[in-house]
Amino acid sequence: MAAISRAFFFYFFLVFVTRIVGRRPGKQLTPFEFVLVFFMGGLALTAMVGNDASFVNALTQIITIAVAHYAVAWMRARSNRVARVFDGTALILLENQTWRADTCAHMGIHDDDIMASARDQGLPSLDKIDLAILERNGEISIIPRKKSA
Repeated sequence: MAAISRAFFFYFFLVFVTRIVGRRPGKQLTPFEFVLVFFMGGLALTAMVGNDASFVNALTQIITIAVAHYAVAWMRARSNRVARVFDGTALILLENQTWRADTCAHMGIHDDDIMASARDQGLPSLDKIDLAILERNGEISIIPRKKSA
C-alpha cells in the first residue's frame, strides 16, 4: 500500500512541479526539456521503491532540479548565447536545391527524411523547396519555393 500511495503522490507532485516550471510552445521537447522530464522521473522512481529517507531526499532533489531548470530557462530567455548552448541553433540542410551534405551527415539526417517532411507539406519534389531547416527542437521545417509570376 505504501508503494501505491508514493506512486500516486509523486505523479501529482511531478505534474505540479512541471506546471510551475513552465512549458514552451511547439510540437516537441528540446533535449534540455527531455533531461528535465527523465531526470525528475528517475528521482521520483527512487522514492517510490525506496525507504522513507529516500522519500524526503527525492522531494528535495526534485525541487532542486525544478529550481535549477527555472534558473536556466530564465537565463535562456535573457541571453541568446545561453539559449544556443542549451538548445543549439537551427541548421540549414537544403538551400537553392543544394544539399548541405556535411550538415546532413553530421546530424544523421538523410535526404529521404527531408523529402518525407516536404511531402507532408504537399511539396512532392525538390524543385518546390526553397529551404529545409533542422530546427532546435529536432523538427525539419520546409520553406516552399515562391511561385514565379
